[in-house]
Amino acid sequence: MAKKKDHRFVRVHSESKLSGASEIWVDKETGVNYLYHSAGYGGGLTPLLNRDGTPVVTTVLPKEE
Repeated sequence: MAKKKDHRFVRVHSESKLSGASEIWVDKETGVNYLYHSAGYGGGLTPLLNRDGTPVVTTVLPKEE
């Protein structure tokens, strides 16, 4: 039996509209949250920031299925 590959990033939120799709991903090693947005053939990724400019960090992640 093949061993299940452990992924570093987990998607914790997803929204889609006609204009594109937005997702929030969390790095399981650092806890840093990232926003990914795609529209048409383009897309972009950026860290989510608090008001003071520090990255949003998730300390407890939801269980993966």
